[in-house]
Amino acid sequence: MRADLHIHTTASDGTWDPSQVVEAVLKAGIECFAISDHDSVANVEETGKLAEEAGLKFIPGVELNSTKDGHNYHILGYGVDTKNKQLLELCRHNQKLLEKKDDDSVKNLIERGWPLSMREFADYRYDLHRGGWKALAYLQDKGLCGDVNDFFRRIFTAENNLGFPEFPDIAEVVRVIHEAGGIAMCAHLASDFHGAGMQEYLPRLVDEKLDGFECYHSGHSAGSSRLLAHFCRRHKLYISGGSDCHGSFVPSRHLGIPEIDTEMLYLPWLQQ
Repeated sequence: MRADLHIHTTASDGTWDPSQVVEAVLKAGIECFAISDHDSVANVEETGKLAEEAGLKFIPGVELNSTKDGHNYHILGYGVDTKNKQLLELCRHNQKLLEKKDDDSVKNLIERGWPLSMREFADYRYDLHRGGWKALAYLQDKGLCGDVNDFFRRIFTAENNLGFPEFPDIAEVVRVIHEAGGIAMCAHLASDFHGAGMQEYLPRLVDEKLDGFECYHSGHSAGSSRLLAHFCRRHKLYISGGSDCHGSFVPSRHLGIPEIDTEMLYLPWLQQ
């Protein structure tokens, strides 16, 4: 089966709601998929029901922020119980950190002379189908920011004293995923998101109790995917893969790209 196990929805920073995700998956010819929203499982149950009605194989997922040695890692949790208390508490904790970072970002820019207002920002609302997050949408509507790439290149920078919050460590995130009945996998390790790349960061993760890695990703080269998959097979770790599609929010990522067949993956639900 064609598979895409990394898709975002309006529950985090994607542009598709559950019905739109299922429609897009069917149109792309994908038969097995997962949604893995950032620190949220809000759209999992509804998407699962729609997937079942459409005859699609669906794996419930989430993508949780974590921090190790000052570096941000995304940990995918597959097969999680979306009603698990500890998982929901961790999602809420991370969401609050991100909301505070939004507030702090706008405050920081105001202190630097940007024509913004905290009162206006507090009352600001936007259509979630735009994708992204509140601070980005606010700056776009004020005509001060272009797309997401412009935000990270020019605004969310060390020069502006802005960066990711300190999230729970990887061990804690993995523990919660396991408590919720899922498996924990590090996302897109060989992508530009991690800067120095897989060779730099993989050795830092060997002592973590991860169950596997996302070997196939839209930000990975074919060579990096092969190396990471070989590492997983050698160490008997699970293998996942996906586009990391956010609908139209990240134009460079397309549903079903890279092309992944379930035979390329190694996950409990696909070996039955």
